Amino acid sequence: MTTDYKDTLNLPQTDFPMRAGLPVSEPKRLEKWARMDLYHQTLAANAGHPVYILHDGPPYANGPIHIGHAFNKVLKDIIVKYKSQRGFYAPYVPGWDCHGQPIEHMVEQKVGSEKMRQLDQVTIRRLCRQWAHDNIDIQRDGFKRLGVMGEWDNPYLTYVPAYEAGNVQIFKMMYEQGAIYRGRKPIHWCKHCHTALAEAEIEYGDETSPSIYVAFELTSDLSQTPFASLDEPLSVLIWTTTPWTLPANTAVSLAAGAEYVVVQTQGRSLIMARELVEQVAAVADWSEYQLASGADGQTLIALGRQLENLRYAHPIHPDMTGVLITGDHVDLSTGTGAVHTAPGHGQEDYLIGELWKLPMLMPVDDNGVFDAGGGPFAGLDVDAANPQIIDWLKQRGSLIAHRDIEHSYPHCWRCHNPVIFRATDQWFVSMENTGLREKAISAIETLNWYPQWAANRLRAMVEGRPDWCISRQRSWGVPIPVFKCGRCSQTVATDATFDAVIALFKTEGADAWFSKKPAEYLPADTVCAHCGAGLDELLPEHDILDVWWESGVSHTSVLDNYAELSRPADLYLEGSDQHRGWFQSALLTSVGAYGTAPYKGVMSCGFVVDEQGRKMSKSLGNGVDPADVIAKSGADVLRLWVGSVDSSQDVSISMNILDRVSDTYRRIRNTFRFLLSNLFDFDVTDDAVSWEQMTVFDRWQLARLAELTTVVDEAYESFRFHVAYHAIYDYIVTDLSAVYLDALKDRLYADGAKSLLRRSAQTVLANILEVLVRQLAPILAFTCDEVWEMYPPGLCEPNRVAAVQLAGWPQVSDFIPAVPSDEADTLLGDFRVILGVRDAVTRALEEARNDKVVGKSQEASVSISLAPLAADVLASLPEGALAEMFIVNAVSLSAVEGLVEPEVSVAVAAGEKCPRCWNIRQLGSETAYPEVCSRCAAVLKDLDAT
Repeated sequence: MTTDYKDTLNLPQTDFPMRAGLPVSEPKRLEKWARMDLYHQTLAANAGHPVYILHDGPPYANGPIHIGHAFNKVLKDIIVKYKSQRGFYAPYVPGWDCHGQPIEHMVEQKVGSEKMRQLDQVTIRRLCRQWAHDNIDIQRDGFKRLGVMGEWDNPYLTYVPAYEAGNVQIFKMMYEQGAIYRGRKPIHWCKHCHTALAEAEIEYGDETSPSIYVAFELTSDLSQTPFASLDEPLSVLIWTTTPWTLPANTAVSLAAGAEYVVVQTQGRSLIMARELVEQVAAVADWSEYQLASGADGQTLIALGRQLENLRYAHPIHPDMTGVLITGDHVDLSTGTGAVHTAPGHGQEDYLIGELWKLPMLMPVDDNGVFDAGGGPFAGLDVDAANPQIIDWLKQRGSLIAHRDIEHSYPHCWRCHNPVIFRATDQWFVSMENTGLREKAISAIETLNWYPQWAANRLRAMVEGRPDWCISRQRSWGVPIPVFKCGRCSQTVATDATFDAVIALFKTEGADAWFSKKPAEYLPADTVCAHCGAGLDELLPEHDILDVWWESGVSHTSVLDNYAELSRPADLYLEGSDQHRGWFQSALLTSVGAYGTAPYKGVMSCGFVVDEQGRKMSKSLGNGVDPADVIAKSGADVLRLWVGSVDSSQDVSISMNILDRVSDTYRRIRNTFRFLLSNLFDFDVTDDAVSWEQMTVFDRWQLARLAELTTVVDEAYESFRFHVAYHAIYDYIVTDLSAVYLDALKDRLYADGAKSLLRRSAQTVLANILEVLVRQLAPILAFTCDEVWEMYPPGLCEPNRVAAVQLAGWPQVSDFIPAVPSDEADTLLGDFRVILGVRDAVTRALEEARNDKVVGKSQEASVSISLAPLAADVLASLPEGALAEMFIVNAVSLSAVEGLVEPEVSVAVAAGEKCPRCWNIRQLGSETAYPEVCSRCAAVLKDLDAT
């Protein structure tokens, strides 16, 4: 009769389920965290400790969260949780950007464009506020479901009075320093949204545009130029991709030091840059052309500066002329070297126009339609005018060539239509008047950047950016806090008026600007300093502030207004597009107002793309909804994906990728289950084994755990979570599952429950559990807290904290027992050799199984020939150690000089299968238990004795 030895084995015991059921269990854990107020418990536990502030960049309160939101918020949550576990007082105040055109656009879609035009500003603002309020609740629920902890009941909102007042505070400081001014400049203008746009509100996309070459006939006397000997009419040949800007032309810019020649072709004499002649000839299909020469036969050449101040007939307006000028912006890589210049339609044109004191024509209205200044094209939309202008030029013989080209062109970030450049009266932040550009660049050099190259990107943007246009022609936002004199049109803005507006906004919010008269809140003695007009003649500014200004001043409206926060923040974290958005607006407003950066460090992350690297879009159908992922797999799978990717680059996601992440999650979960289930009878106080008593196998694993801890610490500290993830996962798969845990099962299950060998193994398992549950807690927030709840009683010290988030961060110095660093280094070196030999043994065993020599590895006896140095390492191990590590019956070694790779032979082990432990052993050495091996007999004897 066969004896059942099951009850004599130390089989795993745990209530920690193999199947996670995260979609069901996670909401229950969120309820638990809410009941215990875990977020504030975490703050209380670290009160008085060093402070770490990650300042949240506000997403738009505009619809449910998408995968980009999830990636961003989980990344921040990992950092906050990590810093909290390291003992920092790490408050997290989430926020929402509640103003701006995107929300106004959604309201317009809801009520209809026609009705929107009929609504007054107060009504529009009320509808926008309601829209933002409703969407905040939707997004807040989405973020909380991800396990993100923070001040969800007291977030910062850009439409609340205290926040709005902060805008005025910063505006006042910068205005009074001379950094803010009103001026007429060309800016990006969306003719669909009817508003100015800053560079941060521009996205670039391919457009097909007409590329035309046009002859502007010179009207000046050329006798003082190198072309004086030519008696035919000369024209300067310009190139443009925006024919609609020609009605506003006032000049043609040349490169001062470049050589210009006259090309004679098809009865025309055209001035252009010498080095571009062949390029233009190819575009224009000139089969024959020549360069004009003098009486000596030499090509006539004029430098650009020698043609300055020559006049030409305007291409559109017969009663106007333009002038040839020179500028450093003229590029000789394309075109003709003669640049059509319209100061009202471009930044470079504006700047060169200022230098040469050119008039600035602006014949295009807010709708993108020509007024009378468009001449024959008055009443036409600029896009509709393009082909008609081309036809006009062709009819008059001045169109030399026309091709359509594909090129990158600026588009509105909201409606995605192409924008135009047009000069309008706007409010600007000067980059030069107060040295803001240089101060901001200097501040960039003092900061911590993650990754480091991100500093170069922001520096380049600040170096090259124009003055910042901060005014918008919309309804929903914080108004420009100044007044216009109704009598003389001068700006009225003083200390007293600013302070009155700040007080008004703090008590009633910015809505009061649109519903109250200035006399109701400004000091009674307020007058226009230029003409003496009183309160009744002051008109509040209608434009609102750029939303990037609004989010930028959060360093004041948030960091200065929340008691637990302070300025500067330790870290700003957002997508890489925020180098031209929030990172920059925050830097400029903070440096402009206070002279210092608002942050100590900046971390930029990539965008979320699909498996093929494509942007998520409805048309491609490649979007991944976080709500769908959570419903199918749970938030922890999504969090694990975030922790696994290199956030400094664009990151790919798809359901296939998430399925692979789910497999990884199950591997990690099963490892936790193995650890928990084999510690059910272990008491860390009574049963932990000293370093000296441990097997060499166990000492190696503890040394390897210490090595992992150091690697993971460094990765977390530099916010390279994917490095930490891969280190942990590789450790679990390679060192634990494939090597250590598999070999340990015999000791754990079959040795005496209280035996030194089993307790040695359990001591290591307890350390592994204590480390992994803490290291993975910032990423796998739900699962690690579940593991923490399922800890065996013997690992639960008195007054144990209620959640893993409160459990601190693992330190090598906390290991029980302590790991001697010198011995650990030697062990790790020796085991690199041992594991290399183990790989060879594993391959040999697989071949032996395929050849039907053995079944399980325990049935095998292996003989290993290897180089003397390697043989010495293996031979130094205690008897039986190699057999345990290789999971075989016996191991014999022989040293062979000159052998590079180990050679392994496999034979069937001598002995019989023990029915209790299933190892091949000599049975019957104990007469009382003749059917089992000596080890199992000793265990059975002890059990019978108790």
